[in-house]
Amino acid sequence: MNAHSSSKPLQGIRVLTLEQFGAGPYGTMFLAELGAEVIKVEAPDGDPSRHVGPYKLGDADSEYFQAWNLGKKSVTLDIKSAEGRRQFEALVKTADCVVNNLRGSQPAKLGIDYASLKHLKSSIVCLHISAYGRAGERADWPGYDFLMQAEAGLMELTGDPEGAPTRVGVSLIDSMSGLTGTVGLLACLLRAKTTGQGCDVETCLYDVAMHQLTYPGVWYLNEGDVSPRVPRSAHLSLAPVQTFPTKDGWIFVMCMTQKFWLSLVKAMGCEALLDDPRFVDPNTRAVHRAALSDALDPTFRTRTTDEWLMAFNGLLPAAPVHRLDQALDSGFAHSTGMVSAVPHPVKGSLRVIANPLRIDGERPAQAACSPLGADNDSLLDKHT
Repeated sequence: MNAHSSSKPLQGIRVLTLEQFGAGPYGTMFLAELGAEVIKVEAPDGDPSRHVGPYKLGDADSEYFQAWNLGKKSVTLDIKSAEGRRQFEALVKTADCVVNNLRGSQPAKLGIDYASLKHLKSSIVCLHISAYGRAGERADWPGYDFLMQAEAGLMELTGDPEGAPTRVGVSLIDSMSGLTGTVGLLACLLRAKTTGQGCDVETCLYDVAMHQLTYPGVWYLNEGDVSPRVPRSAHLSLAPVQTFPTKDGWIFVMCMTQKFWLSLVKAMGCEALLDDPRFVDPNTRAVHRAALSDALDPTFRTRTTDEWLMAFNGLLPAAPVHRLDQALDSGFAHSTGMVSAVPHPVKGSLRVIANPLRIDGERPAQAACSPLGADNDSLLDKHT
């Protein structure tokens, strides 16, 4: 191991965050796990997600909350009171960044934007993550992940063509917004360290959701092509890139190139399909996707998912379609270290999802978020 492997790259960075639920907390959790001192500035009753069930961890903590807030400290103060404001400003003078995920107009009203804080520290970087942005007709609107999936067209691209529009099963837009905001924050922090000049940087859930439209969005903007939902979670223009039924479940196969297609039909003993003009290249196969599924399904059903994975090993991209429990209990998830555990004052050992980054081959160490207000005495200036 290299000499610097055990150190975290953001050590020495102090982040104040006024946040709740998903988007802000997910982004700042990454900062904490990369070594920043992330201080949750909470109202006396705490981040509302501390109280989200069904799995509570005492009076003001829950497994839901910890999933978004590992590694952070907690102080409680009323930023709208004179004393709370004084304590907050004292913290700002020691910090590098201030993060919030409030409604767009709230940061200016609460005095937590750059214009309000630059007199305390000119290099402070203020990250704002809101539902619809800090300006415009929706600045005061509340908004959440699922609403963005609906309005940005993502739900209409997801699910079976004969079924209802379907959201992704987790809060993916929250997570993407947190990470998008964090990229902006770190870029502006690098500049501030060089120039001494801080700034506001912002993103919003709506913008991030729209940005996820990627190539279907570009197709529509340029060609007027409205991408439909396709069966079996298939790729819009390449095939076979979809699920197939096996003897005991489902497998996802991704023949993104002609090479992988050739490997697939050989491994399945279906070389006769190579002579079918409907299946000569990825785009043609996509046009005839239903016929291709009919041709391959009977053979896929002759073996289990694991047997097919063994047959395809190293030849083409394929994966089992897991339930949640299968995904988290799989030997591969554990062998790669994606399931971890942290000490917790109520739970004892709280099992968590590990950080997906590695630095010099090592995943960042993790810790539980502090209990509500646990760091008041060590962090808050109590002198009048």
